[in-house]
Amino acid sequence: MTLTVTLAVLLSALLHASWNALVKNGADRLMTMGWLAGATGLVALPLLFFVPLPSGDVWKILILSFVLHAGYKLFLVKCYEHGDFGQVYPLSRGLAPAIVTIVGVFWLGEILPTEAFIGIALIALGIVSLAFRRTNGAGLPNDPRALAYALGTSLFIAAYTLNDGVGGRVAESPHVYVIWLFFFDGLIFFLIVLWRRGRAFLVPQRAMAIGAAGGVMSVVAYWLVIWAMTLAPLGPVAALRETSVVFAALISGFLMKEGLGWRAVAAACVVAAGVVLLKVQM
Repeated sequence: MTLTVTLAVLLSALLHASWNALVKNGADRLMTMGWLAGATGLVALPLLFFVPLPSGDVWKILILSFVLHAGYKLFLVKCYEHGDFGQVYPLSRGLAPAIVTIVGVFWLGEILPTEAFIGIALIALGIVSLAFRRTNGAGLPNDPRALAYALGTSLFIAAYTLNDGVGGRVAESPHVYVIWLFFFDGLIFFLIVLWRRGRAFLVPQRAMAIGAAGGVMSVVAYWLVIWAMTLAPLGPVAALRETSVVFAALISGFLMKEGLGWRAVAAACVVAAGVVLLKVQM
């Protein structure tokens, strides 16, 4: 992997953690996520004219993906309502690949090397350390709802990862699948938030600008990874992308002043190391 590709993937990881931090800091997180989704849909809209319509089989996969991505966003918003960014982000992102791996072993009968099981153990260790820390550095107990929503978020991530992996293979090309997914996913969630918040959602507000910025970050982060995967092996790219949990811990402690300290950064690094071991084996 060249230095240029490495830096591009690290930038993607930073952008992913950053747009999540924007949602966490939003006054109304659901509205921020709604405008973020709307921005991704707008970015995808002009690209629809350059790709073919998906086949019937692909549409079945896409419809399931729309449901899973909407559930993921709703649970992510709830995560940020009840937990610190530096806690729930590594929990939700780190658990997902472990869940995918475990499903592969027990449901699909996959045989994994020892390194994969070491990776799962490292993820578990880091997650336990994050889950049982005190909230906001103030000696307050954890809100169990934050942990529950983080687990739910990770389940949605694992589910849409598996589903989109199939969709990208069944479609004419992964890019066709992703463009249609981005457009309808953004549109559907925008309408969900409009239904939940009503006319107040459309009133000019700070959430519009923050959400739009986050949407651009989200799209750029995704396409950087796609570009990197055309130039370097998939495993190392995917593994390096998971350094986003480390960036999230740093943003949490030093920019958002959540008071997590170096213990949380160390725990996030342990989670990232475990995910790297898993991704390299995949």
